[in-house]
This record gives sequence, C-alpha cells and structure tokens, in this order.
Amino acid sequence: MDEIKQIKIDDEGYPESLKKIGSPPKVLYCRGIPPKEKETLFAMVGTRHPTPYGQQASLQIAGELANQGIIIVSGLAPGIDTFSHKACIENKKRTIAVLGTGIDEKSVYPQTNLLLSRKIVEYGGCLISELPPGTKGSKFSFPRRNRIISGLSSGVLIVEAKEKSGSLITAEFAIKQNKKLFAVPGQIYSLNSAGTNKLIKNGQALLIENSNDILKELNLEQLEIIQSKTAPDSEEERLILDILKNGALDIDKIIEKTKLKTSLVASTLALMEVSDKVRNLGSNTYSLN
Repeated sequence: MDEIKQIKIDDEGYPESLKKIGSPPKVLYCRGIPPKEKETLFAMVGTRHPTPYGQQASLQIAGELANQGIIIVSGLAPGIDTFSHKACIENKKRTIAVLGTGIDEKSVYPQTNLLLSRKIVEYGGCLISELPPGTKGSKFSFPRRNRIISGLSSGVLIVEAKEKSGSLITAEFAIKQNKKLFAVPGQIYSLNSAGTNKLIKNGQALLIENSNDILKELNLEQLEIIQSKTAPDSEEERLILDILKNGALDIDKIIEKTKLKTSLVASTLALMEVSDKVRNLGSNTYSLN
C-alpha cells in the first residue's frame, strides 16, 4: 500500500485554492500524487442511486473531460461519484477522491470501492482526507468533506440529485466559494432530477448538455463533437443500436422494442460489448459506448 503523507496548511504542497475556503483543513492526509499547482480540477457529484441516464451522463462527461487533461474530483461514494472516477480509470487518467473517512484501506468507505480506490492511486491519482488514518465516517464527516471537493475544484457539476440530496450540500459550498456551478437537466417526473432542475430554475447552476458547455465556461479548448457512426454487423445489431440512440435501456426493454428472442438479444449484446459498441452500465442496462 502507498505511504500516507501529511500536508499541513503551511507546507509548500498544500493546495492554494483550499486556503481560500471557510475553515480550511489544517492537515490533509494523502495517498498517491496530490493536486499540482497548474492542474485544472473539476468536481462531479450526484445521487448514490443514479438512473441509467445519470450513469451514462457521468461516464461520458467525466471521460471526455479527463481526456482533455482535466482532473476529476469526487467523493468515492456509490452512484455518480463511482461512475465519475471509473470513467477516468477506464481512460487511464488520474482522478482525485476526497473521503469522509481515513484513507487507510480499513477505513475506506464504501468498502465495495476498495478496488477502485487502489486503481485511483495506481493510475496516478490521489485519495485525500482531513481525517487521520483509522477514522470511520460519521453523519458529520461526509457533509464536511464536500467543502474540500468544491474547494479544490474550479467548478462543480451535479449530475443527478433529489430535492434533499447530499450532493446539494456540495452545490451550496460551491456557491459560497464562488465556484462555477453546473447541472445536468433531467425529466420533470424523475425524483433524481428535482434537485438539479431546481438549481437551474433558480439560476444557481448553468444547464449543461455536454462537456463542451463546461470547457467553454472554464475557458479551455473545446472538443470536436463527432457523431458516432458505429456500423452494425448484423440486422440484430442495427435494431439494438437504433433504439439505444434515445438513451440507455435494460435488456427487457431492448427485447420488447426489438421483438427479438431473448437468447438472440443476449448473445448480440455480448458481442457488441466485446466490440465496444455498447457498454453494460450494470444490472443488464445497456447504453451506446
């Protein structure tokens, strides 16, 4: 396991952006490579129970921003945080996880993300906490760490959040810290979109549809948007690709909409996943890759 380092507020390597927030941590515990002065850090957070829409949005946006050299910061929590970190790891890019626990392996929360935490360090990223090793999380430590997530970052994106979501605490810190705040809009009937839509409606967050909306606001080079032209290798693949253009679907819906046999859909999806045409978001829910 990598050595856990301490960075005190008066040390040279302490992030300047954190010194400017209310009640900055006096000590940071780090495992991996801590933030560097000239790096652009950007936070992505959201619900612990994302919809396929939220999963797909976080994977795509985090992956695109990471490939533009932006360091994604999140909280290693289940849901949107996890998908944001994973997108960076899949692209072999570094990402920073700010924990509400100690960063030793016994304290990492959730323990289901222990392997992900190792991958973050392996790919040049960093685990950060203001809490010493051996500290378990509490109902106070997780909300407090959100000020560090936004404090490290030049902007914050909320992907999906209910009206009373912990992610909105990060949004509140971002507003207090004069950070740029962004939100992915969602359906008006989705509980997971109530918080994000409210931020947009109240003029607190900028509506974003793709990573270029963020890059533009941060005055960074924008991506060339190229429409995917994945060629199907069979009629079954063509049918599946066509229906997934409108968003991720679980396998039952794919079977229903394509009217193909269950076994044929399952085998076709398996081949499409191997050839990187689609990705399984989990629980047999598929999206275009």
